[in-house]
Amino acid sequence: MIPPNPVPQIALGLFFIFVLVLILPFKVRVVEENLEPFFLIMGVVAVTISGLWSEELVIEALKEPVWLPNTPVPVGIFQVVLIFGILIYKFSDRIYGAILGLVRRIGMRAFVFFIILFLGLFSSVISVIVTAVILSEIALALPLDWKRKVEFVVVACFAVGLGAVLTPVGEPLSTIAVSKLRGEPYHAGFLFLFKLLGAYVIPGVVALALYGAYRVSGGAGEIEIPEYSETLRAVVLRAVRVYVFVSALILLGTGLSPLAVWYFKRLPPEILYWLNTISAILDNATLVAVEIEPSMSLLQIKSALIGLLISGGMLVPGNIPNIVSAGRLGIRMKEWAKVGVPIGLVMLLIYFAVICLEVHFVGW
Repeated sequence: MIPPNPVPQIALGLFFIFVLVLILPFKVRVVEENLEPFFLIMGVVAVTISGLWSEELVIEALKEPVWLPNTPVPVGIFQVVLIFGILIYKFSDRIYGAILGLVRRIGMRAFVFFIILFLGLFSSVISVIVTAVILSEIALALPLDWKRKVEFVVVACFAVGLGAVLTPVGEPLSTIAVSKLRGEPYHAGFLFLFKLLGAYVIPGVVALALYGAYRVSGGAGEIEIPEYSETLRAVVLRAVRVYVFVSALILLGTGLSPLAVWYFKRLPPEILYWLNTISAILDNATLVAVEIEPSMSLLQIKSALIGLLISGGMLVPGNIPNIVSAGRLGIRMKEWAKVGVPIGLVMLLIYFAVICLEVHFVGW
């Protein structure tokens, strides 16, 4: 139970954890190379400081990577990453050959545009987990130099993270938001977020697809099927690392949640929009659970969600597609940030300007 008023000692300890999580992956190489255990340790310490340990939290942290909320059967990120990894291990030549065959027919730019557009818009239907695994394998197959390949992955993950919010089946953030707004006064249903955010999200996905297609210019090499070199042990280990990362983010998000309860909910929506950039390193579903309330106006809900969605693409821990793709391709935190932070800041500014115009004409 989070105390209703700030406890200075707890707040100071949690803020210190937040600073460590934000800085150490960029400054200490051993941390950057071992993000999963680092975030797990930080999550355990944060929950301990905040005093929020419970049987329910432990079960959630152990269960969610293999059994997502509101699903009748055990379907989670661990199984998807493992099963798709084994399929790629067995049939890599056929799968990569099909991808490159399409590239030859329509060209690299058109391929990148349509892939980002398709994955971004349909991630809300096929789920962000499946989308992330598909994206990772496509990125590995593309004959791009390393810089362009990283840019393609980061831009695509922004699009996937945005698009997945349009239905409750896309990602945990949208599931929790719809659940919290299901009653009075919004009676949120399956298409609630599509109606609320579609006019913001769809143009954003299209713009990202265009930008991604533009950025691959000049980075293509000879179109040949890449050699698959992963062992079965590496496939299994990657799924385990993803499992640990997701569990760690659940603990870290819960442990730091008192900061959101004590300070964030008292802030004006326009300031909260920018402070939600912390979702670049935290579980944005936890922040939604803390911030979103039926008492908020539609514009307040919209601004909070958009801030969380965009920020989630800026760093590796910010979103499931980032975690899966960075793990599969071996993209380091600094490499991701070099591309993701500038894109995220530009998008935040653009969307903030649009929201301010809406506030001017409609009001909060």
